[in-house]
Amino acid sequence: MNPQAKLVFVFSLLLGTTTTITSNHWIMAWAGLEINTLSILPLISQSHHPRAIEAATKYFLTQATASALILFSSMTNAWHTGQWDITQMTHPTSCLILTSAIAMKLGMVPFHFWFPEVLQGSPLTTGLLLSTIMKFPPITLLFMTYHSLNPTLLTYMAIMSTALGGWMGLNQTQIRKVLAFSSISHLGWMIIILSFNPKLTLLNFYLYTLMTSAVFLTLNTTKVLKLSTLMTTWTKNPPLNAMLLLALLSLAGLPPLTGFLPKWLIIQELTKQSMAPAAT
Repeated sequence: MNPQAKLVFVFSLLLGTTTTITSNHWIMAWAGLEINTLSILPLISQSHHPRAIEAATKYFLTQATASALILFSSMTNAWHTGQWDITQMTHPTSCLILTSAIAMKLGMVPFHFWFPEVLQGSPLTTGLLLSTIMKFPPITLLFMTYHSLNPTLLTYMAIMSTALGGWMGLNQTQIRKVLAFSSISHLGWMIIILSFNPKLTLLNFYLYTLMTSAVFLTLNTTKVLKLSTLMTTWTKNPPLNAMLLLALLSLAGLPPLTGFLPKWLIIQELTKQSMAPAAT
């Protein structure tokens, strides 16, 4: 791809993200999400491989549907309450549609099917953008509207995401698909605590971004795409592979490493919420 064109797309990506996370009006937030979607599509399909074109098509259809639902939910809320402010989402039906739309944008269960396929068809650097920067605007919208959303629905979706993300990642040989299911699982951890302690959601997202960036950039340096290839690259660059091993273990949440910290804090916070059903 032409370097100037790539620079324009990356700049548009940053512009769309900044527009969404700094806006208070639903139309501006929606416009930022659309700019994001349109700027990442050429980066996904830059190789012109059929799998890349398929990934770009799936991504576009899913994100367009989710953006339309976000716009529809905000319009419904404005129709009933007269408010376009993001923090004033009070109509129950609008909140339900908004929750589903943002879950679709993030790739949470049960709207997760597109994400592993899109990540598998994308280059590693674009996969890094999809796993980190592209998730920041929807998480920001959740952060601004969490007080209006249904905590029971969020909890069920989060538990399903954590469970399915872990189970479905076990049977994969493609590293990008493993990282996609890891992203789905981490989203579950972020969303389950959102209603109770939103700052923990952001802490988890920041640490997840840090660890995922280390993994993707290391894989991009060693040009590894499959687990079988990963086992044979150990002799080429032992220090870098050792760092990759530590980053993967941290991403898995092994206790002495950084990735265990947000999980520990989230579990500690959840134990204070008395979420278990009352005994009859």
